[in-house]
Amino acid sequence: GPTETAQPEIFTIVEEPAEFPGGIAEMQKFIQKNLQYPSMAREAGLSGKCFLKFVVNEGGSISNVEILKGVPGCQDCDKEAIRVVKSMPAWKAAKMTGKSVKCYFNLPISFRIQ
Repeated sequence: GPTETAQPEIFTIVEEPAEFPGGIAEMQKFIQKNLQYPSMAREAGLSGKCFLKFVVNEGGSISNVEILKGVPGCQDCDKEAIRVVKSMPAWKAAKMTGKSVKCYFNLPISFRIQ
């Protein structure tokens, strides 16, 4: 019969979670440094949280970035959040039974006018 190449499973729950280089605090610094508040949103006084979900691959690269819940009325904020996540350096991959695996990671990014 036809042979199907099995896609590696993407885990939701792992023994060792994927980690941004340097941990959560470094990730927050990276986001603060790289996030550019869309000027349209700033002028309109829009703020809120964008909830993203993405896959951290076995090698630590990021893929399948998607918006779970965007900033109300601000698609530019959502696009900017995706851009920043895609620009992140390679992560430390998640592990199951000692092997690197793909896993989902959920991340909220806040847009607040300073």
